[in-house]
Amino acid sequence: MKIVKLIVFIFLLPGYFTSLEAQKIIFSEPDKDDSRKMDFEVIGKMGNNFLFYKKIRGENYICVYDNNMKQLEKVHHEYLPDERLINVDFFPYSDFIYMIYQYQKRNIVHCVAVKLDGMGKKISEPVELDTTFIGISTNNKIYTSLSSEDKQKIIIFKINSRNRDKFLITTKLFNAELEFLKRTSLTMLMDERNDNLGEFLLDNEGNLVFSKYYRTNSESISKAFMVVKKAMEDSFSYYQINLGKTYLDELRLKIDNLNSRYLLSAFYYNQRRGSIDGLYFFALNISNKQIELETTYPFNEDLRREAKGESNIKMAFNDYFIRNIIIKRDGGFIVDAEAYYTTSRSAAWNRWDYIYGSPFLSPVDYYFYSPYYSSWWWRRESSNQAVRYHADNVVVLSFKKDGQVEWNNVIRKDQFDDESDDRISYQVMNTGGQLHFLFNLQERRNLLLNDFVLSPDGQINHNPTLKNLDKGQEFMPKYGKQVSARQFIVPCFIRNYICFAKIDFN
Repeated sequence: MKIVKLIVFIFLLPGYFTSLEAQKIIFSEPDKDDSRKMDFEVIGKMGNNFLFYKKIRGENYICVYDNNMKQLEKVHHEYLPDERLINVDFFPYSDFIYMIYQYQKRNIVHCVAVKLDGMGKKISEPVELDTTFIGISTNNKIYTSLSSEDKQKIIIFKINSRNRDKFLITTKLFNAELEFLKRTSLTMLMDERNDNLGEFLLDNEGNLVFSKYYRTNSESISKAFMVVKKAMEDSFSYYQINLGKTYLDELRLKIDNLNSRYLLSAFYYNQRRGSIDGLYFFALNISNKQIELETTYPFNEDLRREAKGESNIKMAFNDYFIRNIIIKRDGGFIVDAEAYYTTSRSAAWNRWDYIYGSPFLSPVDYYFYSPYYSSWWWRRESSNQAVRYHADNVVVLSFKKDGQVEWNNVIRKDQFDDESDDRISYQVMNTGGQLHFLFNLQERRNLLLNDFVLSPDGQINHNPTLKNLDKGQEFMPKYGKQVSARQFIVPCFIRNYICFAKIDFN
């Protein structure tokens, strides 16, 4: 009997050690046209294949790679306009993809949707969702398109701000089959010269939620509202955030569909242009329209000392920006923030240089407003100015549903780049039981992708360096995308080209 057990153990042993192997990484071969200046988008996974959008010299392609990152198809979408294409968004489903794009023809901007199959080929004729007469030539986004978390609702909206006192907000709501549900056109009074609109999100019921706030010049926010536009109603509901003598920085929103509430988070100050004192939270119950949470979490000296880097303790969080809000099943939430700043010979870094908030969101264009970015529209080009981009420590905090802190921790890193900020910062991979923080670190003169793992109790472990990183690729993790429960795609530079890496998490 012991001999039988030994034989079984020997046969199972290789499989056991295989399960303990580090993450597996596979690189694609760059196409001869995939230069560093190429615009791209990681669309997602369909079946066993991975899809990417590429814009090369004005031509538009959907490229399909297999599980070994070998290119199977490169589909040229000739019907997309070459020169006046303004923006493209993708909404992947289990067996098809919606591509919603906007382009200008003469004085009209068209917003159009087309359905693609798993091989990137068009399987429907383009359907016009909306048009806008603008009278000028523009490269700015006119429409923003959003999808709900369950992908059952899609909305497009635009904001006309030619009258600075009255914004005209127009929304069109569709279901998962792109069947039209509701059109609304509403006027929003902008009472103050410094009134602004913030982040927009769509919940599973088709309700649109966003923030409206008052910012004096480029200083802190002294007045703010959470605004809700119900799916089938022609009105806005305003929920004032009672700040008192507190001032807020950028406002970040998150929808908790499972627990039926909207969560707003921001850094707060106790005085104008002061140092950041802590985190502010505001939560609204979607069902009964009651405020469930309105509280602050002041940073203590121990956390400040851990987070400060080169700053003094009082100014420890002045370079930090909120990057993610991750909702837990019980209504609790995790907030992670990163120290991000620039240095140059001509000017000192100032947090208020980012007049509309975080460098992780694009500046607001109020002619027709859009607060969102696609990775290939957002990548920073190298400039002739001597600017160094920095991305340092990451602070992670976990809170209960009522805003009480559970734990906090700091991931230490020191990143900088003189060309652009493409290779710095990080991305989060959620494997259910763990969060993986992926970013580059300098090791023996090479930038290597590192994986720091956060457990549910707040412990951070540094996984062994990923294998197969010695082929000259330079990763751009912040443009990466989680495409399945345990797979992550990261764009890379290889010499003068762009390729893609697939990471399998065991």
